[in-house]
Amino acid sequence: MIPKQEIRKVLARLEKAKIEFVDFQFSDIFGKVKNVRVPYERAKDSLENGVWFDGSSIKGFTRICESDALLVPDIDTLVINPESKEASFICDVWVPRKENKITPFEGDPRFILKRQIKKAKKLGFVYNTGPEIEFFILQKDQKGNLIPLDNAGYFDRSSDRSSEIRKRIMKMCKKAGIRVSSDHHEVAKGQSEIDICYGPALEIADKIMRLKTIIQEVVLESGYIATFMPKPIAGTNGSGMHVHQSLFSLEGENLFYDPNDKYNLSSLAYHFIAGQMAHARALSAIVAPTVNSYKRLVKGYEAPVYICWAQNNRSAYIRIPRFPPHRKKACRAELRSPDPSANPYLAFAGMLAAGLDGIKRKLVCPQPIEEDVYHLSNEVYEQRHIQTLPASLREAIEELKNDKVLMKALGSHLSQEFIKSKLQECEEFKSEITPLEIEKYL
Repeated sequence: MIPKQEIRKVLARLEKAKIEFVDFQFSDIFGKVKNVRVPYERAKDSLENGVWFDGSSIKGFTRICESDALLVPDIDTLVINPESKEASFICDVWVPRKENKITPFEGDPRFILKRQIKKAKKLGFVYNTGPEIEFFILQKDQKGNLIPLDNAGYFDRSSDRSSEIRKRIMKMCKKAGIRVSSDHHEVAKGQSEIDICYGPALEIADKIMRLKTIIQEVVLESGYIATFMPKPIAGTNGSGMHVHQSLFSLEGENLFYDPNDKYNLSSLAYHFIAGQMAHARALSAIVAPTVNSYKRLVKGYEAPVYICWAQNNRSAYIRIPRFPPHRKKACRAELRSPDPSANPYLAFAGMLAAGLDGIKRKLVCPQPIEEDVYHLSNEVYEQRHIQTLPASLREAIEELKNDKVLMKALGSHLSQEFIKSKLQECEEFKSEITPLEIEKYL
């Protein structure tokens, strides 16, 4: 729990800002933000003793027979909004055990990531990430149908109706302590992107959760709808969450960097990349976790389909971005399969586990594929041993079930609940009749 001295400092900040309400937020296994709000008068007790809630009401959490769960705020995540007189914490979930002890809940996604980060730290590594969050802004037409907010395209300015909305989002991000590197209109109509600055994985996962909430709230206040659905519109690009990643030493040195390599990658980086490629098919279930995700992972829309790596090829599974020679800390590998429907805690935990396994086993990275991999022949795929990502969520889940490394990283409780829920999702869509079927067959 939180030291009393730290609680006094937090309470002094809340009192100075004249805070009236305090939010205690956490994530369910699907990456949805959950929230418990208390009045300021209860802030001291909540910080000292945590906030109890019914865990059995959160899908994938505890059973009804063991429903009590406790939110323990992480004081480093405190955000104060003096204008609304509100403050918020991101919390860890704890549960009671025998002998009146409480321990971290093994089904808490934040705990899953913290456990994997701790494993990396024991090996002398700090896992840094920098995500690109893509999303659509939709409006209703006269018939009530949802359509893109604008007809703008990649980096357009004059026809970009979402530009002012993104400005307001950026201002809210600054107040929430989220450092944004850039924003712009994406390829598809009504599609935007906001990029979060590079940093430690747990901190960045927390910021993704807050950013997604800010995006939805600001867009809704503007009279529109924001969606992180990977492929809301057929026939155009979907939304990804490309993640730039690297391992640093505990002293702050980029362990991915080697000035003598053609791609400036160290042997450690190559092992890490090889690990993510070796686990790519199973990892897909975690980083692309919805039925709709696999409508995005198809040929022709800059989304990865084939498991390969490259520097110039944006159809690759992993891309090595270029960087100025003097900025060796910018050497990184960009994983392009994740999408914004993923739980960032689980996504980062799975990505790190896969990479560390590559380092542990000293896996050899295959040669890069700089050609447009979409248009290679089947013979070339076979000759170069290029595999494909799963074509469906069910296929990805079956791969995950057989992947001992990723199953261990998720833990027995969360992996079982996650797989059960996702197979149920597959069954729901299996019996659903779509508008396209009506149009094509009726």
